[in-house]
Amino acid sequence: MTATPQNNQDNQEIDLSQLSKKIGSFFENITTQIFRAFLFFRRNIIWVGILFVIGAGLGYYLDKTDKVYNNQIIVLPNFNSTDYVYTTVELINAKIEEGDTIFLKEVVGIKEPKKVLKVSISPIPDVYKFIDNKPQNFELIKLMSEDGDIKKVVGETLTSKNYPYHSISFVTNGITSKEKTVDPLLNYLNNSAYYQAIQKEYVNNVKIKIAKNDSIISQIDGFLNAFNNTVNGSQKSDKLIYYNENAQLADVIKAKDELLLEQGNKRIELINLDKIVKDNSIILNILDRSAVNNKMKLILPLFLIGIFVLVSILKKYYKYQMAKINS
Repeated sequence: MTATPQNNQDNQEIDLSQLSKKIGSFFENITTQIFRAFLFFRRNIIWVGILFVIGAGLGYYLDKTDKVYNNQIIVLPNFNSTDYVYTTVELINAKIEEGDTIFLKEVVGIKEPKKVLKVSISPIPDVYKFIDNKPQNFELIKLMSEDGDIKKVVGETLTSKNYPYHSISFVTNGITSKEKTVDPLLNYLNNSAYYQAIQKEYVNNVKIKIAKNDSIISQIDGFLNAFNNTVNGSQKSDKLIYYNENAQLADVIKAKDELLLEQGNKRIELINLDKIVKDNSIILNILDRSAVNNKMKLILPLFLIGIFVLVSILKKYYKYQMAKINS
């Protein structure tokens, strides 16, 4: 009856002993490999040093001459031209990926097309401007958010393309300038006969609206002046607009204030309507430090030494296999 428990205890002790030996052997093997690596680098210290110096020098040269820069243009597409702008930017990027420098230089007008590595466009989320004075947009956001996360709704393509401002980003190999890259891009985007015709009519309509509002404001001023003269007992003009005592004077003043506010907004709107794609901000030549950019002075020495170590290991493995075959 007592033999079985005793055997189980002995087996557990044996298993623990074997496990302990395996763990010890594992750590001993690691320390052995570390020591071998130390001996390898000590034997090849000259080659390692030469490769490190070559890699660092070449990496420093590449970091100095081959720099990548990020650039950004914040634009306002007018006249419902957002889809047109996105499609055009995607076309330009496709031509960049194809290496079609003739199209980029002669059609788009970019002065140094080989320097431009990529161009993209993305919306600048601003849900407040999206729903500002637009009840239908507010109802749309409410309806879409009922079935999902509001953050996802805000980022949906259907919603994001309707934000007023968008960011055109492009990457260049080396420093660029507004004249060499930005102006040609914006000129190409604004060179649309269809949207130029819409722009002409839209601007004309805004100017007509401003003129009509000025006329209404002038009439309100005349009415208020006449009313003021009546209250003060002044002599009435033969062109007096008769005042209905039941009318609410506060509503008249409020209407004038609203018209004045609308006039101010319309005049500001005209400033933004001078282009199909209005540029609001341009940021150029931000050094890209992500990934391997500007880090070649560190990466190249490690890469060359790694290749040297790999070749040495393969060479040793080859000799070992040949010795086995010959024996």
